Amino acid sequence: MSDDQTNGSPEASDGRDGCPMHGSMDVEGAEDKDILSYGSYLKIPDLLSLQQPESDPPAHDEHLFITIHQAYELWFKQIIFELLTVRDRMNEDDVYEAHRLMERVLTIMDLLVEQIHVLETMQPRDFLAFRAALKPASGFQSIQFREIEFLTGIKRPEVLQYVELDEEERERLETRLDEPGLGRIFFALLDRLGFDVAVPAVGETLEGEDRDRTLSALATIYGHPRDHYHVYNLAEALVDHDQKLLLWRYHHVRVVERLISTKTGTGGSPGVEYLSSTLDERAFPLLWEARGELSDDDFYGIDPLANLG
Repeated sequence: MSDDQTNGSPEASDGRDGCPMHGSMDVEGAEDKDILSYGSYLKIPDLLSLQQPESDPPAHDEHLFITIHQAYELWFKQIIFELLTVRDRMNEDDVYEAHRLMERVLTIMDLLVEQIHVLETMQPRDFLAFRAALKPASGFQSIQFREIEFLTGIKRPEVLQYVELDEEERERLETRLDEPGLGRIFFALLDRLGFDVAVPAVGETLEGEDRDRTLSALATIYGHPRDHYHVYNLAEALVDHDQKLLLWRYHHVRVVERLISTKTGTGGSPGVEYLSSTLDERAFPLLWEARGELSDDDFYGIDPLANLG
C-alpha cells in the first residue's frame, strides 16, 4: 500500500485533485470523456465563443464592451431568479427567507455598480472606434433590466418603444407590467401580519386616509425595529434595492456622458438626457417617506437599551 493510500487524503482516495468540479479517473487510469467536468458543466467553450465583435476590422475595446454587457445580463438573470423567489416567499409570509434572498440581490447590485466603472478604462475615441457598428442596438433594449424594474415596481410602459421584442419577450414584459410589484406584495404581507396598512392596486398611488394610516403603520415598524425585527429588515432591504437601482442608473449616466456627452443613443433614444430623467424614480416611495414620520422628540436622549430589562 502506497503512502498516498494511507494518509487519508481525498486525492488519494478518489483520484481527484481536491477540486469538487474535477473529473475523476476510471479504474484503468484513463480520463472518462463523458464524465462531467468544470468546462462541460459550465459550458465554458460555448460561453467563451460568444464575444464576437461587429466592427471591421475589430476595434480592440469592443471585446471589453461585449464582455461587460454579457456579464451584466447573466447577473440580471440571477437577480430576476431571486426576486421571483422573494415575491413567492412574501406571498407565503416567509419574511426571514424573503429578507435573506434580498440581501443576495443587494450584494449582486453592489457588484454591478462597481463593474460599470471598468468601462471608464475606455477613452471616448476608443468607444467611437466601434460605436457606429452597434446601431441600432442599445443598452435601452435590455429586456432583463426592464423585467427587474417591472418586478420591483417601477412600471414605465413607455420604455418599451425603444425595445425590439419578439412575441415571447413582449408577453413576458407585459405580464410583469400587469402583475403586482414587490411594494404591493410587501403591503399585502404587512396587512396579513396585522399592520393597519392599505394595499394599493397595481399602478395605484395611496392618497388621503389610506396613505396616512399606512405611513403611521410603517412609522411603528421603523420606530420599534426590535419589536418587528424581520419585517423591519425586509423593509430596509427593499429600500436598499431601490437605492442601488438608483445608484446603478446614476453611475451608468455618468459613464455614458463621459463617453458620448450629448449624442443620441445608438438605439435612437435621447441618450444621457433620458437616462438623467430616471434618477428620481422610486419603487417604494412610502418606505422612503416613513422615516420622515418619526419625531426627534420620541428618541432624542432616550437610552435604546432601557426597555430591555
